[in-house]
Amino acid sequence: MLSRSAPLPHRSWDYGQRADQTVDLYLPEPRRAPARDATIALVHGGFWRPEFDRTHLRPMAAELAGHGYRTALIEYPRIPGDPDASLEAVVQALATLPPSDDALPPVIVGHSAGGHLALLAARATGAARACLALAPVADLGLADRLDLDGGAVQDFLGGPADDRPDLDPALLPPPVVPVTVIHGTDDTLVPPSVSAGYCSRGTSRFVELAGTAHFQLIDPASSAWPTVIAELDALASPGGIE
Repeated sequence: MLSRSAPLPHRSWDYGQRADQTVDLYLPEPRRAPARDATIALVHGGFWRPEFDRTHLRPMAAELAGHGYRTALIEYPRIPGDPDASLEAVVQALATLPPSDDALPPVIVGHSAGGHLALLAARATGAARACLALAPVADLGLADRLDLDGGAVQDFLGGPADDRPDLDPALLPPPVVPVTVIHGTDDTLVPPSVSAGYCSRGTSRFVELAGTAHFQLIDPASSAWPTVIAELDALASPGGIE
């Protein structure tokens, strides 16, 4: 997934002064599927590290557009020790997305570290209509204790997770919008216990996929993809998941 080629976006725009504050827009392909009302906002992962950018989610963005969704792939600053810059940028980018045909905000979809940011951004008033978190780092305290990716949490925060409870989804009230979390049982990069702990404290829907690893959730060619699409369609449908 980190090296797979994909179509370029139909257009892009900047939402800030930094080179990493940009959005790629993929438009629906009517020949493949009817256009859907909802806009999808995609937030990539990579343990918040600067070397991993949005390009590895372009195959997913293109496939979602082929499924009928107008899809916005968000790039955001990844500055070790400055987590607020990442979250503030994602919320800022969401505000620049064109409205859906139904005038509702986007469904925000995030993978891994992007799932963490998506869960936080979905708490901002009016930022999203629903959230789909794929293998999210949803419990920073547990992820820190597990030392995921060799200190990724502390590199991101600039210190231990206990110092920033305001950025730990597991310690905050859940978003008021519908949330679905999907995690694979075979995920060795972000163990499913990180999602299970988050979901046990709130009202989020938790979907655990047997025999599924970390990157299969963002791979349109994987066996997990039909579940991802089905859960996304449910969230994006009128009324969403109650």
